[in-house]
Amino acid sequence: MAEIQVVEYVAKPLPEKVFQTEKFGISRKTHEEHYKLYQGYVNKTNEIRRALAQLTSDDFSKGNQTYSLIRSLKVDYTFALGGVKNHELYFENMGGGGTEPSSELRAALVKAFGSFERWAEDFKATGMGGRGWVWLAYDHDEGVVFNYIGDAQNTFPMWHNTVLLAMDVYEHAYYLDFQTARARYIDAFLQAVDWNVVSARYEAALRMRTGR
Repeated sequence: MAEIQVVEYVAKPLPEKVFQTEKFGISRKTHEEHYKLYQGYVNKTNEIRRALAQLTSDDFSKGNQTYSLIRSLKVDYTFALGGVKNHELYFENMGGGGTEPSSELRAALVKAFGSFERWAEDFKATGMGGRGWVWLAYDHDEGVVFNYIGDAQNTFPMWHNTVLLAMDVYEHAYYLDFQTARARYIDAFLQAVDWNVVSARYEAALRMRTGR
């Protein structure tokens, strides 16, 4: 069997700007511990990539939906890589307290939710109802934005959507600072959003839809 070249995923550094959230109550310690979790997802992603590269024709022939090695590796791969990508989005869109959505993004939020304030209420309630993640995402088919619940690292928003804003609502994201008071964490998160990043993601999503 020819040797397969495994591409190793390289962890991205934790953006320094995330520590700006300290003034809203999300501490440096929380981010530092959270980043270690992200690094763990990177390590497991690479471990699974190496394991997949070692599969043989015999392993492939045993593929089974109840249990098989390839099923276990493939399912766990989506969880590990989902953990990588979700956290990269999350860290990138934090640390911009005081910024505002672009006029285009604000208009899209108003169109979908009636007002920016109602979007924020919906986003917070979605965060209280989710078990793992909340994503504000842009639907390329309908040209609208929506707040999605994701209960696990490998629960994706929806096909043909682009994530604009990611919020982690697993307890590890807030317990050190807020204990079980998730609502207070979400309030702090919303104050700490880097809307410049979110607006840039929205503009990029629009270009993808229009092909410009």
